[in-house]
Amino acid sequence: MAMFRTGILVLTSPLPLIPSRIAPVLAAAAKIVEHILYVHLHPGLGLAGNYIQLAPAYIPANREVSQILTHLYAKSSNVCGYLDVRVVLSNIKNHCTAQRPFSSVQTLSEPPEVVLTDYSVVDLNQSNLVMQCLEKYILSCYTCKPNLRGMFLPCGVDDTENLCPDMEDSSLCESIPNYSDVVLGGTFDRLHCAHKILLSMSCLLTRKRLLIGVSDGELLNNKVLKELIEPYQDRVKKVREFLLDVNPAVQYELVSLRERYGPSITDSKLKCIVVSDETQKGGEAVNRKRQENDLQELVLHKISLIKDVHHTHNEEEKISSSTLRKRLLGSLLIPPKDYPRMPSMPYVIGLTGCMGSGKTSVVQHLQRMGATTINADAVCHESYKPGKPAHQKIIQEFGQDILLKDGTINRSALEKIVFGDVEKLKCLTSIVWPETAILIKQMISKAGAEGKSVCVLDAALLLEAGWMDMVHEVWVIIVPEDEVRCIYVRLLCKH
Repeated sequence: MAMFRTGILVLTSPLPLIPSRIAPVLAAAAKIVEHILYVHLHPGLGLAGNYIQLAPAYIPANREVSQILTHLYAKSSNVCGYLDVRVVLSNIKNHCTAQRPFSSVQTLSEPPEVVLTDYSVVDLNQSNLVMQCLEKYILSCYTCKPNLRGMFLPCGVDDTENLCPDMEDSSLCESIPNYSDVVLGGTFDRLHCAHKILLSMSCLLTRKRLLIGVSDGELLNNKVLKELIEPYQDRVKKVREFLLDVNPAVQYELVSLRERYGPSITDSKLKCIVVSDETQKGGEAVNRKRQENDLQELVLHKISLIKDVHHTHNEEEKISSSTLRKRLLGSLLIPPKDYPRMPSMPYVIGLTGCMGSGKTSVVQHLQRMGATTINADAVCHESYKPGKPAHQKIIQEFGQDILLKDGTINRSALEKIVFGDVEKLKCLTSIVWPETAILIKQMISKAGAEGKSVCVLDAALLLEAGWMDMVHEVWVIIVPEDEVRCIYVRLLCKH
């Protein structure tokens, strides 16, 4: 079990050696830190000997560094995917500056509680001194929690990882180009390591302003499981927090992207657009639109996609938000709440979803597993039978014309009155739903008395009726809109 919520990892290994060393280091860090792990690069940092180097140094933003960033984030996804890794870029520059890095202490969104390092101590008697130096060094760079702890990590080697094949390539020293104003776009749902690579590289390319379009509105319609996409404000908040943590020196402008191009085709200050293998054609389309608007074409800087080593046969090979949303299916998005007044037995599952979504199939499966089930529609109809409290209330509200000869309510006649009239429908539900809830609670109590351990409440309008306090968990069945339309067409043809 991890001991700290947040930590910062200081990597002192030479850059060419990081690919072969990072996996064991991250695995060890994940046993200590459970939430956010900041990574600070300082290859060759000297913490012991006649001279102790405590001043942070700039690292040139070249192709080698870009490869290290990509490799580090990709490895973090493989080794500790649940850990939020953030590589700080404040001391990585692609342009000359007279200002020293961390001239003022950088504020992080969640100050680290522990500092970790891959630094190898030769003389164990010097361990305490080295750690004191490291803590002093990191406190000169970042805001940290009081009583900062320090720990050495084992510096192992990943035998499965070869050094990058082109590590001897002289082109690795080529600087990453930089531009005053850069633009990129995306959905940025459930911020993952591929997003972090894209955003980090965009930071390194940017000298002044980074404009980010975050997809919203109709642009989400064709996304896989769009119902599970995080709200726009949540996605923007996470992107902004990540960017301000990794490089607060850049000016960030996040805008809602509700149509394909957004400001990328109208902003005359933009110089570069960051794309991936998938979005390169979109970047080329942006330049065609800019030509039509008599604007300078943007330089296209392409970032490669990252392979998901954990993907299954029905998932995308690349790391993607779509795959992450698929993996959420069948899981609890929100932990069950504790209702003191609600008996723990039977355990009640509220099952909801639109008509034709497959609730009946799920109910039948749960019945075969031993669950008792309650059909809310059937209970609702029971609530306004003659002699029941809702029966007389509905007659008083909607008149005698809705009655059949035997005194029961003509549901077809009642439906014609309320459907299409919001106020009358609201009036009907205000009568029926409370009475239905009373009957459902009685049925749940009966199931508990009979020794039933699980009870499933099948209710299409569970959330609208406000019955969440009657269930321990809510299960929602999601069906793509085009499939729902096909189901409705078949039902209309049938009837």
